[in-house]
Amino acid sequence: QVQLVGSGGGLVQAGGSLRVSCAASGDTFSTYVMGWFRQAPGKEREFVAAISRGGGTTDYADSVKGRFTISRDNAKNTAYLQMNSLKPEDTAVYFCAARRGVYVYTAKLEYDYWGQGTQVTVSS
Repeated sequence: QVQLVGSGGGLVQAGGSLRVSCAASGDTFSTYVMGWFRQAPGKEREFVAAISRGGGTTDYADSVKGRFTISRDNAKNTAYLQMNSLKPEDTAVYFCAARRGVYVYTAKLEYDYWGQGTQVTVSS
């Protein structure tokens, strides 16, 4: 099974950019669909973005479309979430997730493996 380690979170001003990463180990990374979710204090964990095994298909939550970009480098066993034009409402713990499959999945219950989360804070 795959192990996931998220990194790259931090504090940024509104309008700024940040990239979070998810390093995978323990299995063949290219066989996993990858997703990013986030959870703000007192709220449910919500879908942010997902990418297919080869990277050719992506999906985004409406709230981040046009601002966030998900990508992956299968040679480096790493997935990324580039976040631009950040808003205070993007403040959350960001989690990467993985599952085997052929589609792009948007529901958290569809993912089997999770990283530990990385905090992203956007100040106004």
